Amino acid sequence: MSVRETALAALYTRLGAALAARNPAPKVLRNETVPQRLPAGGLVVVRDGETVEETAILSPLAWAVEHRAEVEVVTATGALLDALLVDIASAVAGDRTLGGAVEWAQPGAPSFDDAEAEGAAAARAASAPVTLFFTVAGSPLA
Repeated sequence: MSVRETALAALYTRLGAALAARNPAPKVLRNETVPQRLPAGGLVVVRDGETVEETAILSPLAWAVEHRAEVEVVTATGALLDALLVDIASAVAGDRTLGGAVEWAQPGAPSFDDAEAEGAAAARAASAPVTLFFTVAGSPLA
């Protein structure tokens, strides 16, 4: 498994565990399409995102990688959306290395939008970047 995949899996696992304590808990998915019907606790989708920077480190050859994952949150109310965003930021800040999978994880400011979902009068959505910093040996593909 690549370091990038390990980092993304660790982010997904960390958010799933942290948000499971909520009542009702949001449904946490990875790279899934948003379902038509929203769960009562909301929906959180971790998207793989993209690598935004690769910097070579010489002798021995390694790459410092900055990868930006996206965490999408969709809820029926603005209050729940805000609470989930706070919980996501706290979960990442509570373990910046995501269990040793990365050197640093940094949540960013969300962007907001309205969303359509069956059973929700006016669903609210946000997308928050989480930047993952890690180093790989030999190739940025590793």
